[in-house]
Amino acid sequence: MRDDFPKKIGKYPVLRELGRGATSSVYLASDPFGNREVAVKLFARTDASDARMTRRFRNMYLNEATLAGKLSHPYIATIFDAVDDDDASYIVMEYVPGGTLEYYANVARLLPVEQVVEIVFKCAQALWFAQQRGVIHRDIKPANILGGADSTFKVSDFGSALSMTADQTQINGIGSPAYMSPEQVRDEPLTHQTDIYSLGVVLYQLLTGKLPFNGGSHASLVYQILNLDPVPPSDAREGLSHDLDDIAMRAMAKDRTRRYSSWQEFADDLSRVIGRLALPQSDLNDAAKFASIRALTFFHEFEDVEIWEALRVTRWRRTVPSTVLIREGEQGDSFFILADGEVRVSRGGTTLNILKPGDCFGEMLYFSAPVARRSTSITAIAPSLVIEIKAASLNAASDALQVKVNRAFLRILLERLTLANARLAAA
Repeated sequence: MRDDFPKKIGKYPVLRELGRGATSSVYLASDPFGNREVAVKLFARTDASDARMTRRFRNMYLNEATLAGKLSHPYIATIFDAVDDDDASYIVMEYVPGGTLEYYANVARLLPVEQVVEIVFKCAQALWFAQQRGVIHRDIKPANILGGADSTFKVSDFGSALSMTADQTQINGIGSPAYMSPEQVRDEPLTHQTDIYSLGVVLYQLLTGKLPFNGGSHASLVYQILNLDPVPPSDAREGLSHDLDDIAMRAMAKDRTRRYSSWQEFADDLSRVIGRLALPQSDLNDAAKFASIRALTFFHEFEDVEIWEALRVTRWRRTVPSTVLIREGEQGDSFFILADGEVRVSRGGTTLNILKPGDCFGEMLYFSAPVARRSTSITAIAPSLVIEIKAASLNAASDALQVKVNRAFLRILLERLTLANARLAAA
């Protein structure tokens, strides 16, 4: 990287350059007020005589600036601040260390298949969240998916985004040609399905290390995108399942009526493939956890972003029959949700109830003083998958997540009271 970078951008001291492109340069900087490292994207100032380029850069800046604080999702790089003054135009973003997915879009550095599917699943969830807020990215490619040090990947660079609700003039003819949908190449009106197509290309490239179309010229590339079908990924990489072929080819279908019509359809198919991949029993990745949580009654009223947050405060545990999860008389600071299997509730050795997937237990201590003790024992009676949430972790979570958890507890309490009253009436 070059070392001729500004020493300070606005109030942010610059530490080093992270990257440079035609429209902007990105720097690692220090946020003295937030006490954190941030990435600052400084937009290039063009010659005032070039009105077209000036207008283009200005619109790209405005696109991204208007999203500050609006796309808060675990798998979207957060925009903290936007400044446009006489000295400079820049965006202050979350710094995500670890480079981009571009590094892994290479035959020599391919990621494990299950990790590729999980990353694309997370991107689909992030872009679905953006679509629900009227935003189409329009430039999805490996270089715009940042890789975190903890293997978390985040969608970034919304400078080309199309806002379905914005008043400002949108920029046409943008995007990266190899990842453009046929309708984007033809400069037609776009929907979220153009991002689905582009993410399908990313999936294909991460699985095979190759682009589905790679013409020797721009004209050749455009012809292929509009007229040819790519070879299935399994033809380019040994051992890939035909399920992955079907997903990639459907995401990249030229006819929008044959392409995935929604992000949820795309994510559901990815989730099903993850469930069939050969993962160790102890290895529950985020995509599998997300699919499991979303299917549980306890989480029916949770938004996707709240489910993703819940994943960060949970501990998952597989158990064998006869495992004691809670022992009567012990102190505890956790409550549990049964994701799979069956457990027995007992007191003094007498069975009180059998709990099924979606049921919770141990939650009373969440509402009690720290010195409270367990009133029942909980024992697995089948191979089970248990989600544990510590009260302290939940108390440190967002207000939105706490409200949803409390409402779920209230619903369960009402259901239990209704059932108890029915039993009393029938006695």
